[in-house]
Amino acid sequence: MAIIGLVAFGNFDLMAQEEGSADTTATEAVADSAASDSAATDSAAMTAAEEAPAEEAPAEEEVMEEDKSFHQVLKEKFIEGGAEFMGIVLITLILGLAISIERIIYLNLATPNAKKLLEDIEAALQNGGIEAAKEVCRNTRGPVASIFYQGLERSHEGIDMVEKTIVSYGSVQMGLLERNVSWISLFIALAPMLGFMGTVIGMIEAFDAIEAAGDISPSLVAGGIKVALLTTVFGLIVAIILQIFYNYIIAKIDSIVNTMEDASISLVDLLVRNEAKNQ
Repeated sequence: MAIIGLVAFGNFDLMAQEEGSADTTATEAVADSAASDSAATDSAAMTAAEEAPAEEAPAEEEVMEEDKSFHQVLKEKFIEGGAEFMGIVLITLILGLAISIERIIYLNLATPNAKKLLEDIEAALQNGGIEAAKEVCRNTRGPVASIFYQGLERSHEGIDMVEKTIVSYGSVQMGLLERNVSWISLFIALAPMLGFMGTVIGMIEAFDAIEAAGDISPSLVAGGIKVALLTTVFGLIVAIILQIFYNYIIAKIDSIVNTMEDASISLVDLLVRNEAKNQ
């Protein structure tokens, strides 16, 4: 019985040890699985955290680009182009616009109402004669009234002298209308030439930088060409703006000159009729 008890006790201990070992193995497997799941979770979280800023970065850059106004972009490009030539081109724009605005104001004030003026002169000739007609011209603003006044001043010398006076003084008035317009055309030609000069000088500086570096770097070449071309773009923009004003001013001058010629012919006919009536 003792032998049987020892054998049974030994088998019991062996079974207990095997069960304890199995439990330990199961516990370690569960712990390893939990650690593996935790590591996978942490890796996924880190990956999501790294990808989130990468996805949000372009959106933030787009917002920053959209926040820049046109004035800020223009200012940045002006600074990138260099203050030397960009400043000279800007001066041509300012001077050209100043002359253009002055000419536009002058021409709009000089635009005559020739039909009304002729009616007033005709009424004055019928009621008060030449002196009354001259008074109407003195009280009227514009080149047509000035030409009429000079013609009426020579009316006592005959119709031929009136015509010569009108032609001569018409040339004077046309010169006043075209005053300073040649400066606008100069600035139109000068602005793109200055821009091209800035581009050529910028290209020379870019090639000097390439020579000094001893290697053709795409960023170096692209940066130099970009800075050089900005002066050309700005010069062309200035020329386009001034060209629009110049064409408007020339068209306005042509319109006023045509009105002056038609009104002068009507004045001569009016004086001829008035002289025939007085005879």
